[in-house]
Amino acid sequence: MSKSLKIASWNINSVRARIEIVEKFLREEAPDVLCLQETKVVDNVFPEGIFRQLGYNHIMLHGQPMHHGVATISRIPISKDDRLDWQANGEARHLGVALPNGWRLENVYVPAGGEVPDIEENPKFGQKLDFLGRMIEWSGTLEHPTILTGDFNVAPLECDVWSSKQLRNVVSHTPIERETLGKLQDAAGWVDVAREFIPAPERCFTWWSYRARDWAASDRGRRLDHMWVTPDLKAHAVGHKVHEPCRSWARPSDHVPIVTEFTI
Repeated sequence: MSKSLKIASWNINSVRARIEIVEKFLREEAPDVLCLQETKVVDNVFPEGIFRQLGYNHIMLHGQPMHHGVATISRIPISKDDRLDWQANGEARHLGVALPNGWRLENVYVPAGGEVPDIEENPKFGQKLDFLGRMIEWSGTLEHPTILTGDFNVAPLECDVWSSKQLRNVVSHTPIERETLGKLQDAAGWVDVAREFIPAPERCFTWWSYRARDWAASDRGRRLDHMWVTPDLKAHAVGHKVHEPCRSWARPSDHVPIVTEFTI
C-alpha cells in the first residue's frame, strides 16, 4: 500500500519572529517535512523546542547571523545533508537531505537580486544570475530522484505576477531572470508541480509586498516560491496547495507556505 508524504516550503522571514504562526501552520496542516528559508538565525539558537514538541525531531540547519538561512524540519528521518555554496561567498542558502526512500530534497533560497536589473549598476543582480547558473550546472549531475523547493525569487510565467507588463523591468520578473530559470528547468527536465495542479494562466501567487496597505484587496502578488521534481517523481505528486490565508495571520511573512503531497 502506498503512503502519503506532505512536503511544505515557506520563506518565513525570521523563524524566531514568526514562530507562533509556524506552530499554527504545523498544527493545522501537519506536513511531514517543512523546508524554511530566510530563517535569519545561527544554528545554536534556532528554536528547536516547539518543533520537537510537535513531533518534528529530525532537524537539519544551515544558518547565519541576521540574514538568509535555511532549515529542513521533519517527522521522518532525514540524512546525508549537504550545503552547496551556489552564492560562492559562504551565505547560507542551500540545504539538501536524503529522505528514507532515497529521494533527495533540496531546500534553496535564491538571492533576491537587489532593485536594479543591471549587472553593471547592481552587482547583486549579477550574483543572482550566477547563483542560478551554478544551479544549472548542478542539475546536470543529479543521480537520484530529487525534489527542489524553496524561494526561487523568480516569477517565470506572465500569469505568475499581477501585471507582467508593469513588472517586466522589475527584478524577479525580468526577461533574463525568466530565461535563466527556464534554462535551469531544462537542465534536469524539472517539473513545475504547482502548474501541474493549478494550470496556467490560473492565478497562483505566493508573495505579496508588505508595502500594500491591504494586500488582499490590491492582490499585487507574485509566484516566487516553487516545488519542482525530476521527471521520475512527476507521477508521485498527487496534490499541491498554496496556503494563502497565512498571509493574513498575525505578524505574517510576506510569503505563504506551499505544500505538495506525494505517494511513496
